[in-house]
Amino acid sequence: MKAMRNVFGVDIGGSGIKGAPVDLDRGDLTRERHKVLTPQPATPDDVAGCVAEVVGHFGWSGPVGITFPGVVTANTIRTAANVATEWVGVDAARLLGDRLGGLPVTVLNDADAAGVAEMRFGAGRGRKGSVVLLTFGTGIGSALFTGGRLVPNTELGHLELHGHDAEKHASTKVKEDEGLSWQHWAHRVQKYLAHVEMLFSPELFIIGGGVSRKAEKFLPLIKGIKAEIVPAELQNNAGIVGAAMVAAGG
Repeated sequence: MKAMRNVFGVDIGGSGIKGAPVDLDRGDLTRERHKVLTPQPATPDDVAGCVAEVVGHFGWSGPVGITFPGVVTANTIRTAANVATEWVGVDAARLLGDRLGGLPVTVLNDADAAGVAEMRFGAGRGRKGSVVLLTFGTGIGSALFTGGRLVPNTELGHLELHGHDAEKHASTKVKEDEGLSWQHWAHRVQKYLAHVEMLFSPELFIIGGGVSRKAEKFLPLIKGIKAEIVPAELQNNAGIVGAAMVAAGG
């Protein structure tokens, strides 16, 4: 039986929920993505309603892969740093599948999904050493690969930096909230990358999230990191693509 080559991907973020059908042969969206704002507070029921709105926008009726900003094991949510704590312990695949009328649903960590996509179709293609993808947004997500294989749910945004979670010091949201210049923010990112490099010695950092579209404004300002640093090629669509890939079993 021929494998399905189009699967729907949804990326749940702290500020927005976006999705689109994905062509798994090309690693690209088949239609322009649809996005809605993440409800505040981002409770399971309200977020599920938004996911249903995104999927329903396309009249989709097949498998759906969905990312979540936290630790996910066997489709169950274990941590929820940037959404409502009511998510912890929820079988997200069951909840979201019910809201989607029984469609088959797979749920995984958002940065892991982005990493899977970048390793197949983007900046990590062909890299077999240690690779760390970091998504900068409301928080900092991470995906660690060694020998091309994912080590799931690393959550390196919660490493301690200056006495706080690193994402409270160097996320894109912090840059915006504190009105940091690119220079100032790049210096914070540099300190964070140096800490991650000390712990994991990757050969490559892939910088993802929406800010990857503006890589030229801050990557040249980051100094002293031994690993190669590149922007994500799929940019902010990586989570959607990776979610669809995992839902398809790839």
